[in-house]
Amino acid sequence: MNYGISVLFRAIPLAMALLCFGYGTFIYVLGDDPNRLVAGPVVFSLGMICIALFATAATIIRQIIHTYGRNSQYALPVIAYLAAVITIIGGIVLFTSSDDSHSFVAGHVVTGVGLITICVATAATSSTRFSLIPTNAKDTGHNIPQKAFTAGQERILKGIAIMASGVAWIWAFFLLGQSEIHPAYFVVGHVMVGLACICTSLIALVATIARQVRNVYSATERNRWPKLVLLMGTISFVWGVFVIFADSSTTNGVIGYIMIGLGLVCYSISSKVILLAKVWRHEFALSSRIPIIPVLTALSCLFLAAFTFELGTIHEDYFIPARVLTGLGAICFTLFSIVSILESGTSSK
Repeated sequence: MNYGISVLFRAIPLAMALLCFGYGTFIYVLGDDPNRLVAGPVVFSLGMICIALFATAATIIRQIIHTYGRNSQYALPVIAYLAAVITIIGGIVLFTSSDDSHSFVAGHVVTGVGLITICVATAATSSTRFSLIPTNAKDTGHNIPQKAFTAGQERILKGIAIMASGVAWIWAFFLLGQSEIHPAYFVVGHVMVGLACICTSLIALVATIARQVRNVYSATERNRWPKLVLLMGTISFVWGVFVIFADSSTTNGVIGYIMIGLGLVCYSISSKVILLAKVWRHEFALSSRIPIIPVLTALSCLFLAAFTFELGTIHEDYFIPARVLTGLGAICFTLFSIVSILESGTSSK
């Protein structure tokens, strides 16, 4: 990877973050429609995921081009975790500062996005020793490199992602259990399921990176972790389709389209896990084609956004998924940058 390409791949996450921040702010300030109070903060918060993904991209790229120093090693993960903390605090403030149902929905979703950002930040932290992966992949044994994570550090990294995922799942089913109180619980409960699916997918990514760094990645894991991510994507996608067709109400339509978009994000994450699995001590001729996956998911999100924009001309409830799907498309495109970096860093060519 030359320096120019490295700058481009680091610029993509930042550009997508600015898009989410700018678009989210634009949505929020352009009018006083209650739907803007939901779509604006949610789209804005998606930019925080892009910031954490930038930290991941910069961490890996600097190791590839040999410009990785001690300052970067600590500063980049801190930036990612700081983005997560800000997002969670912002979400909590949103749903506790007002009894309005739109603030309730926006606040919970933003907090869920914060949990995803924690998992992405943990992926960035696990990538701080990414340079060991190409070397370990050429080894035939399972000797742990001197500079690798300890077993305790590996457990901590996986534990953070598992904890964030567990909180999301528990929170999701708690909200669904309170659906009779107010429709807002029904809406945000389903969306939280999709967010929990993304968190669970990121467990697989963190575990894959951490275990390859330690050179303890097993043959069974080459199938197990990718299958987990694909399962999470399928759960969110199928759940969304089921919700859409289970009832003709616009509320179900709003939930369904967003869950489909969240499922597409899971499929984007799968590209990273699949790539790392396929090239681990094996030659994989199609490794250079894997970055196409997040490109296709990004386009799918944007096409769905276009359709929901049209539905929004018929019913105003579709205002929210149209904007959120656009933000999810930005995340998928950011993941294209990450998987391209991984492909470059693990390529034997």
